[in-house]
Amino acid sequence: MQVVPVPCLKDNYAYLVIEGGSAAVVDPSEAAPVEAALAKAGVALRAIWATHHHWDHTGGIADLVAAHPGIEVVIGEADAEKVKHITRTVSDGEEIEFGSHRVRVIHNPGHTLGAVTYLVDGNAFTGDTLFCAGCGRVFEGTPQMMHESLMKLAHLPGDTKIWCGHEYTASNLRFAAAVEPDNKDVAARLAALTTPSVPATMAVERATNPFLRDAQPSVIASARAQGLTSDEPWNVFAQIREWKNNFK
Repeated sequence: MQVVPVPCLKDNYAYLVIEGGSAAVVDPSEAAPVEAALAKAGVALRAIWATHHHWDHTGGIADLVAAHPGIEVVIGEADAEKVKHITRTVSDGEEIEFGSHRVRVIHNPGHTLGAVTYLVDGNAFTGDTLFCAGCGRVFEGTPQMMHESLMKLAHLPGDTKIWCGHEYTASNLRFAAAVEPDNKDVAARLAALTTPSVPATMAVERATNPFLRDAQPSVIASARAQGLTSDEPWNVFAQIREWKNNFK
């Protein structure tokens, strides 16, 4: 199986997941770059997997469905009513067949209520739930929901490859350095950063992503300095996320 990042819009990523002569595309925000990538790879589009309903992850669906009639269009069930052309909704733990592979769905409410991750062959397509060195904003869920979603992902094997929805890694690592100024792994990752920064591994994320490190004394101390009043993990997450919302 092959994964091909497809840059879209200003800083989005779609992804082609290729098996033999067939491909699924994750989060096509626009159709033209996806079509170009399909042509370059010489593969036929068989499915669209949307991680959540936001337009910058679904904007290309209509044109792709028109150009490739009969393809499957998948999204988490709680987001389905907000996107046209959906043919299948999925829930936590459900599996999708793709060639010889089975794709596991992980429900990640928080950024949106129906947000999902697609996990296949050691590759996790996390959309805007987990970014490289960061996470998405909490728009529709609660901080506790988002924290639980991130912890679910954090327990994936360390060699799991993380393919996220945006190229935000440089700014995320600058924030991570503000949260943990003595974290040598963060400093080394920032110094070695190249673009595109995807994929990262879950082991690297656990070492450098402050939103996966809310049990670390250094992260708790930084959260306290920002006004934290309770060391409960999801409260630490909420304080750090609020800090990131206004971080320059």
